[in-house]
Amino acid sequence: MSVRPYRDIQRRKSRQIRVGSVLVGGDAPISVQTMTNTLTSDIAATVAQVKAAEAAGADIVRVSCPDEDSTAALKEIVKQVTVPIVADIHFHYKRGIEAAEAGAACLRINPGNIGSAERVREVVKAAKDHGCSMRIGVNAGSLERELLERYGEPCPEAMVESALTHAKILEDHDFREFKISVKASDPFLAVAAYQGLADACDYPLHLGITEAGGLRTGTVKSSIGLGSLLWAGIGDTIRVSLSADPVEEVKVGFDILKSLNLRHRGVNLISCPSCARQNFDVIKTVEALEKRIAHITTPMSVSIIGCVVNGPGEARETDIGFTGGGNDTHMVYLAGQQHHRLKNQDIVEHMAELIEKKAAEIEAAKAAEKAKTSAAAAE
Repeated sequence: MSVRPYRDIQRRKSRQIRVGSVLVGGDAPISVQTMTNTLTSDIAATVAQVKAAEAAGADIVRVSCPDEDSTAALKEIVKQVTVPIVADIHFHYKRGIEAAEAGAACLRINPGNIGSAERVREVVKAAKDHGCSMRIGVNAGSLERELLERYGEPCPEAMVESALTHAKILEDHDFREFKISVKASDPFLAVAAYQGLADACDYPLHLGITEAGGLRTGTVKSSIGLGSLLWAGIGDTIRVSLSADPVEEVKVGFDILKSLNLRHRGVNLISCPSCARQNFDVIKTVEALEKRIAHITTPMSVSIIGCVVNGPGEARETDIGFTGGGNDTHMVYLAGQQHHRLKNQDIVEHMAELIEKKAAEIEAAKAAEKAKTSAAAAE
């Protein structure tokens, strides 16, 4: 029995596939993806963007391959990065074959829009020959005409039918190394489609609210849609689609997972909105601290609270806590306990140093445990 059952999420049981070195589905951690917005044929710019996304924590990065120049560049891009690369393919089956040959870890493709059965067979063969998985990507904005005529508009049932039809094409070619997405810009439509698909198959699901908008509005919309699905245990890999730097997509993706206790990366910062009771400038302090500790990837929790109303209680539940007090004398908590007072000092730098020290301790403990396990296994 869980100590706090109200926090438990029972993930949907899905089969597992591999995207390069990353496992997707089954009991694998939910992976975070993003997509480059550079011209893929511009190798230097694309590699730089992939590496920036990887540094932010991206597990998988997708690049668009609309032409032969892009798939030719893909071969060089893959050599220069370590994160698995997904090739985004539309309509032209030869691009899929070229991308598989160039080292793509996965092809994002719709089998039904690349031509005859023979062409699909050639793409599947290329994927099999090069250890390449696939993603069937259904989008409400590009559903098949026949489905739109039959259903009258994009709807969950039409999207699920499209996904299963495409899946059947791959299954008929004895290929099952694929995941599926049913994205829409309308969170209601996307969530309902994913719920229907989750009930209809056991393939791993790639979640996304497509074309969600700019950084703020897109984050809100994605958090509502993806959050509700993940909370229900649906989803094996996610991409937050923002009209913003791909690095921001990765950050939001991890924040969504962190909020649901599904995956942790970096500091989970708990802070109050501030009010007349605050004994220091909470907003400016938190803003500066977030920038100062952006390099920390070790999971931990930190609370920054402006006064003693909720400060001590929040501090009890976090690794490091800070509560504002009168006369510029504040309290610092370590492991939930009062540790020392801070008076007339730089709060941001003091807290950052404590966080860095705690991160080093956590990483050292991990390394020691890993060494102990390795030594035991060698005996």
